[in-house]
Amino acid sequence: MGGGAPKELIFLADDEGNSVAVNVLGCNPSWAAGLNAEIVVRTPFVSGRIGLALSASTLEDWADALDRLDGGMDVAWMEMSRGPSVFVQLTGERGCPEVVVEDESGSMVTVRVPLVPPDDWIADHRQRLRQVIDAWVPMLSG
Repeated sequence: MGGGAPKELIFLADDEGNSVAVNVLGCNPSWAAGLNAEIVVRTPFVSGRIGLALSASTLEDWADALDRLDGGMDVAWMEMSRGPSVFVQLTGERGCPEVVVEDESGSMVTVRVPLVPPDDWIADHRQRLRQVIDAWVPMLSG
């Protein structure tokens, strides 16, 4: 199920080799209302991945986050959940946008990835989100 379904919910990258992605891996076999996913961070300095579970409400929260980003506000996504959190800061510590992935409840590691996404990245991510919701959410129960 879902073999041809969109896998990439988030993909932010720049020309310097920095990227942060959230990939949907499939339905969670032990949680009928969830999807298995992973956050993948790649930079010339550090790379890593961490698993997470997504629900329909988590995807709705990402839609709200995109609206706030479009309005010029920084966002925290999945901050109050168990597992990793993703923060998008439009003007980060280095004067450019950054994505911060924090795994406070697990590995206690935080990775800050400065990157300058393309101008149309919010519209692109709204489309990615719509494709993921259309393909995956009907397979979830609960």
